[in-house]
Amino acid sequence: MDVNIREHIINNFQGDNYETLKRAIDESVKNNDEITLPGLGVFFELIWENADMEMKNNLIEIIRKRVNKGLESER
Repeated sequence: MDVNIREHIINNFQGDNYETLKRAIDESVKNNDEITLPGLGVFFELIWENADMEMKNNLIEIIRKRVNKGLESER
């Protein structure tokens, strides 16, 4: 059985409105559940593929700051 996670996740949310997508993302982040990571990864991939350079730079900066903050808190 060949399972395409990207297709499954996209199909699962196809046709959903703004509030449903926002709630799904908020709950996934809030619950800190590793099971939702692939779905969030697919969402991030969709954002990245459709982002201009300014948005990509902003995303990288957000990630960089958070990763560095995380490292500092472990010291």
